[in-house]
Amino acid sequence: QVQLVESGGGLVQAGGSLRLSCAASGSIFSLNIMGWYRQAPAPGKQRELVAAITSKDSTNYSDSVKGRFTISRDNAKNVVYLQMNSLKPEDTAVYYCNAEGLAYTKLFSSWGHGTQVTVSS
Repeated sequence: QVQLVESGGGLVQAGGSLRLSCAASGSIFSLNIMGWYRQAPAPGKQRELVAAITSKDSTNYSDSVKGRFTISRDNAKNVVYLQMNSLKPEDTAVYYCNAEGLAYTKLFSSWGHGTQVTVSS
């Protein structure tokens, strides 16, 4: 069982910054991909990928956050970060951490409970 705990959300004005953290714990053999997703409060909005990072530090960003957000990870601590700069009201959402890897000999994909990010105009 792998648990993910997010922190760092909150309320910020447009143009401001926040840093999210996600710590993974449990029976982890390897963490292959760690990522951040978000789900906006509007009805019908799907959860969407924000950014992801592999164990080799290869990164992928959604077009809407490129140049503003930076994902990074600390492999020794099993933590992934999301530095969010130049925040916009449309970034308001619940942000979820996701991790995929091996727990002993079993593949897993785990989700955190989410952290609220609210950007005021």
